[in-house]
Amino acid sequence: MPTAKPPEGLAFDRIPTPAGEALVMWDAAGLLRVFDWGGYEPRMQRLLARHYGPVTPKTDRAPAALRTALAAYFDGDLASIDTIECATGGTTFQRTVWAALRDIPAGQTESYGQLAARIGLPKAVRAVGLANGANPIGLVVPCHRVIGASGSLTGYGGGIERKRWLLSHEGAAFRLAA
Repeated sequence: MPTAKPPEGLAFDRIPTPAGEALVMWDAAGLLRVFDWGGYEPRMQRLLARHYGPVTPKTDRAPAALRTALAAYFDGDLASIDTIECATGGTTFQRTVWAALRDIPAGQTESYGQLAARIGLPKAVRAVGLANGANPIGLVVPCHRVIGASGSLTGYGGGIERKRWLLSHEGAAFRLAA
């Protein structure tokens, strides 16, 4: 069952980036609703349906401010994605986790346990992991900055190699799996 009413004026674009093709959707107010990666369209559609029910966005060119902020991020201005305004469906708990993700600065990482503790629910590590995995606005809501308690890379909806690329781009410390 959807958690929110479908946004008005939903539009879709594909944007090339050094980390691969980005899939973006925004609403009539210009709020980013989806950021995903090329090759992950089925996952993106599942998340959209879960949040809003069936949606059919129009194809359009992404707003200039969104394109500019993303280009700046990939050119090294890592804080530029912090200026992108977003909106999501999701449960209250998911939105709490996603808001906390935006508080992790570029170049830093947190474990699922640290994130759970920071939102005041230290025993909710698995629920935090599930919310992290249901994040419809990857990169901008930086779920890639969440790593295992040992400092190792854990799953990422855009693929582990892309997570490695993003964290390296941001200068974050992590361990490679043995």
